[in-house]
Amino acid sequence: MSSVARITNISARSETSFDDAVRVGVERASTTLRNVTGAWVKDQKVEVTDGAITSYQVVLEVTFVLE
Repeated sequence: MSSVARITNISARSETSFDDAVRVGVERASTTLRNVTGAWVKDQKVEVTDGAITSYQVVLEVTFVLE
């Protein structure tokens, strides 16, 4: 069986961790996109205020299979 997939970039942020940012991004993408099959973390960054990390941000490439 053949399939065709599309890849889209999204950005997600969490105040907890990179893992949580990835989870938030994939869960949100799955509510809008059908047939999400995977995600690749393209980039990570933290926001810092007064020497402390205040948020974690990831850029994801989300793959979903076209119907």
